[in-house]
Amino acid sequence: MIDTHCHLEQSVYDEDREDLIAKCRKQMSAVITDAPDPQHFGITFDMVSKHPGFLFAMGGIHPEYVDKFTDNAVDEAFNTLRENRHNLVGIGETGLDYAYIRGEAEREEQRRLFTRFIDLGRELGLPIVAHLRNGGDETDVFDDAFEILRGKDARRVQLHMFGCRRLVDEAIGLGYYISMNAIVLHSKTYQKVVRDVPLERLMLETDAPWLHPTLDKEKRNDPTHVREVAEKIAEIKKIPVEKVIDSTSRNAVDFYDLKLR
Repeated sequence: MIDTHCHLEQSVYDEDREDLIAKCRKQMSAVITDAPDPQHFGITFDMVSKHPGFLFAMGGIHPEYVDKFTDNAVDEAFNTLRENRHNLVGIGETGLDYAYIRGEAEREEQRRLFTRFIDLGRELGLPIVAHLRNGGDETDVFDDAFEILRGKDARRVQLHMFGCRRLVDEAIGLGYYISMNAIVLHSKTYQKVVRDVPLERLMLETDAPWLHPTLDKEKRNDPTHVREVAEKIAEIKKIPVEKVIDSTSRNAVDFYDLKLR
């Protein structure tokens, strides 16, 4: 099993991070940990350097942080990612989040930053992972994001926790991959997305420490719970769970060019 999207840099893991990684090694082939805030780039790069061939890193700026960083700080973050290209398998998470950001000026800044990250991914020869979340108003985040992705001719894209059924066919046609976490255990919308996505375009994720399979916000999630996601996908697609694990793991290795040990 491979968890293609979690956040092991989070402080909830500070007391037992190495023990958790050891636990993951016993059950999994690899874990991709995502630093969505430049202040966590260092701890993320240190982690992957300690666990080569098992832990892999992505780095970016989460769209909810669009107001947190000055232009200079963003430039510094980009330069840090360039300097650590050897530590990275992907760029992100990046994207658009209209739930956190309501003002049009701030949303436009999200779009601008998303575009810059797409360009950075192309510059570094790395895929991007896109976070897209609607805000419940008249502006559709998925339409805006796909317009940007098409306009930039982005091809190597992982749609993290993607829940837009009407754009599944287009996403597949554009060559994108879709990753799913424990939300699929509870949401019929996400279950229908999984049903409609070919197995050869699916990957597993947890988004840990969030989204524990119970969706209890007091419970800490971890990458080993990717097993429950695989089991639910197998149930939806009416196939053995081993087939889900084998296929999604192969997809992750190919998409991210993972060098497993």
